[in-house]
Amino acid sequence: MDTRRPLRTLALALGTAGLLISGCSSGSSTTSASSSIPSATASPVPAALKTFYAQHLSWRDCGVTGFQCTTMKAPLDYAKPDGGEIKLAVSRKKATGPGKRIGSLLVNPGGPGGSAIGYLQGYAAIGYPAQVRARYDMVAIDPRGVARSEPVTCLTGPQMDAYTQVDQTPDDAGEVTALSGAFKKFATGCEQRSGEILPHVSTVETARDMDILRALLGDDRLNYVGASYGTFLGATYAELFPARAGRLVLDGAMDPSLPSVEMNRDQTAGFETAFQSFAGDCVKKADCPLGTTSTSEAANRLKQLFADLDAKPIATGDPRKLGESLATTGVIAAMYDETAWPQLREALTAAQKGDGSGLLSLADSYYEREPNGSYANLMYANAAVNCIDLPPAFTTSKAVTQALPTFEKASPVFGKGFAWASLNCAYWPVRATGTPHRIKAEGAAPIVVVGTTRDPATPYKWAKSLAGQLSSGTLLTYQGDGHTAYGRGSDCIDTAINTYLLEGTPPSDGKKCS
Repeated sequence: MDTRRPLRTLALALGTAGLLISGCSSGSSTTSASSSIPSATASPVPAALKTFYAQHLSWRDCGVTGFQCTTMKAPLDYAKPDGGEIKLAVSRKKATGPGKRIGSLLVNPGGPGGSAIGYLQGYAAIGYPAQVRARYDMVAIDPRGVARSEPVTCLTGPQMDAYTQVDQTPDDAGEVTALSGAFKKFATGCEQRSGEILPHVSTVETARDMDILRALLGDDRLNYVGASYGTFLGATYAELFPARAGRLVLDGAMDPSLPSVEMNRDQTAGFETAFQSFAGDCVKKADCPLGTTSTSEAANRLKQLFADLDAKPIATGDPRKLGESLATTGVIAAMYDETAWPQLREALTAAQKGDGSGLLSLADSYYEREPNGSYANLMYANAAVNCIDLPPAFTTSKAVTQALPTFEKASPVFGKGFAWASLNCAYWPVRATGTPHRIKAEGAAPIVVVGTTRDPATPYKWAKSLAGQLSSGTLLTYQGDGHTAYGRGSDCIDTAINTYLLEGTPPSDGKKCS
């Protein structure tokens, strides 16, 4: 989900997140079947892929003013390029001028599973700084398995409703069995409905798709802004094609060197940091639903609310009641953007009075649930990519139980739920093809890595790590709250990134903004 503005759909501000509630965090993927195709640098395109690099894009009107759309073909399996194709949706809005056109600027909002086209048409191509849109064609491709690009599907709307309500903080063996059963049913549904594409949605394959698109757009180098998971996608591209990496902005960075369990635990701590920031703001207000004494009191009150909802869900005005799982998701949703804090305070106040509609609305935005009960494919694609990119954090419920103390230390409020949520990839029908590793991208042009000090979903330490791994990485720091930094109101951040995108000059390494 993806970026910023109030909750104009949390799907666009959440898409950039690790979406830990529903899936193990994403990581690196370099050993997939696609790795049998040589990495392209300055070398010619492999003969087996020339047909794809030589295809013609037929642009048409999108039905959205100012945008064009097309469909691009890529190999379903890069190890067997002649073994079948996949069709990928692409959209663009051409440079508006004035000023000389620089080229194309691809954008990705993260997830994995966030629609890049939805992000482009709903925000980036109309909300990015005017001087950037003037000189770049703004472009997005929905990654394979996502939204308009042969989307992964797993469950029906009613089945997904049931899945989102399963208790993710089991208190006994029966509840552990129920949670494991829900993860298994989810995985089985994905295999039954999307079995052909599931082995081919890795980040490596999506990065290769982006290189085909780069060539078809007529660009010698890929210029790119990726948020959250989109930073891992961008770093992977630079690793595969260092000589073709242009101006890359990696905002809300992930650390590809971490195994799943460490990534999930770090993200748990990140949400605790974000909650502490929210609570610190809340307790200063006379109407704070979590008290006015201290952040520790706020945490205790929230934990008590979750416990009460676990014991007795409350009405929402919807056939679904608000239990602990949906309430937790609603709170987490509001951690992505501090502009959502007032909405969260209202929702918590209402929940304490027996009205769960506010927290349910936040949870539905996170899950991209429509009013008619249907779901976008965000959560399905999220699990599909995460579970193929890294081996599972845990493979047994016993392993989760043993790790619980470390997760609860990372976050007394969210730790237990995040630990159990990390079990879902254990039942995935496709074996993981990626492994955690450091990404150096030797030979790439300067890459700007952006980190926010109190980012919940991509902790600041990840940005520092990725910038240090990349041979040409430059760290840009936003000292503040929320997920990602570009376009969130800091003139310092925006000026630094705009200068890099327009002139190719990165900010000084270690530059800090507030």
